[in-house]
Amino acid sequence: MGPTRDAEFESEWEWDETLFLGAAPYSRRGRLPYAPGLAAALRTALGLDGRGRLLDVGCGPGTLALLLAGHFAEVVGVDPDAGMLAEAERATAEAPPASRVRWVRARAEELPTGLGQFDVAVFGQSFHWMERAAVAADVRARLRPAGVLVHVSDLKGENRPVADLPHPAVPRAAIDALVRRYLGAVRRAGRGSLPRGTPSGEAAVFRRAGFTGPRRLTVPGGQGLQRSYDDVVAGVFALSSSAPHLFGARRAEFEAELRHLLGETAPAGLFSERQPSTEVFLWENGAAGAVGG
Repeated sequence: MGPTRDAEFESEWEWDETLFLGAAPYSRRGRLPYAPGLAAALRTALGLDGRGRLLDVGCGPGTLALLLAGHFAEVVGVDPDAGMLAEAERATAEAPPASRVRWVRARAEELPTGLGQFDVAVFGQSFHWMERAAVAADVRARLRPAGVLVHVSDLKGENRPVADLPHPAVPRAAIDALVRRYLGAVRRAGRGSLPRGTPSGEAAVFRRAGFTGPRRLTVPGGQGLQRSYDDVVAGVFALSSSAPHLFGARRAEFEAELRHLLGETAPAGLFSERQPSTEVFLWENGAAGAVGG
């Protein structure tokens, strides 16, 4: 039997602290939000009642942690990027959640001891950056017997036409071509590159770690969104594959070309997009049961 996809990924790419360097200030504005109703869907599916503890692994600027904070007594968000945690702190100060939120700077592979046990652990489009087998096993050990691991992502392969919306679509293909012209054909990631992309097959990883399930939820999106030039530029710089540091001394030149491209596509300064649907997989650790208590 040959090496697993995880082993191949880990041998060809190594995480470093520049993965999202400089992307944090653009993240909240640039990334499309999760589908409306996500928090309500998880509250119902997990029986959340304002008690219990949530661990958000790879929390970024705190998007999911703050969205769910009102449904837990305590939330701990963990991320290795200082800039992301600074954005999370800022968002907490601007809109304090009802429950207590704590931010911890650490890699998922190096979660501190003393964090305690959790009722729910969530990964919001972050698990693929990690040493997945080790992280899944560690997180399972930190979950209570009736705890649940929640894997959240945008629904892949969804068709989101905007022909009936008032503004042009964001020219994604042209933007991608521009990024490749500056950074090369192979996707960049920190100081390395990803010739074959990030690994998939999360289900097999979670099962090998001892989780059971999953239960699948789809929270529908499709709502029309209006996006400015600044929103689209932020969306480019919020990605690991086009994080600001990757452009080096040519960053201003790249941004000028990007804004010129956007101006040619939408002279009025606005684009239309549709909000993606959100896909959720719930993995149980031991006997099923309500989370509160």
